[in-house]
Amino acid sequence: MPLVRIDIIEGRSDSDIAAISDAVHQALVSVVGVPERDRFQIVTTHPRGRVIYNPGYLGIDRTDDIVIVQVFFATGRNEEAKRALYARIAAGIAERTTRPQDVFITLSENTRADWSFGNGVAQYLEVPREEWR
Repeated sequence: MPLVRIDIIEGRSDSDIAAISDAVHQALVSVVGVPERDRFQIVTTHPRGRVIYNPGYLGIDRTDDIVIVQVFFATGRNEEAKRALYARIAAGIAERTTRPQDVFITLSENTRADWSFGNGVAQYLEVPREEWR
């Protein structure tokens, strides 16, 4: 179950935001096997000047259409899966709204002990695995 944060500069339409959100989730489902119903996302829009980025870092031409995607999930994916996920997220967003050059992605891994889904309980530690889905 990942937690996804998506940061963009204000001015996007609701349909663009939904398309970006959908692309990220569909990539997680299709590439790394996240269950379809495990969708937890925070989408934040920021005023111009509040998302600060290098427009040419590593030779990539970025614009104010930048989409910053942070995925927090349990450790265990290999580099091949991560590369495939980056590619699918960028392609999925590009198919809908934004050039792939403007899609910035970072993954943050942690352990199952680092999650509480409510009630102040570490469900992954206390609930049998077959009940997770």
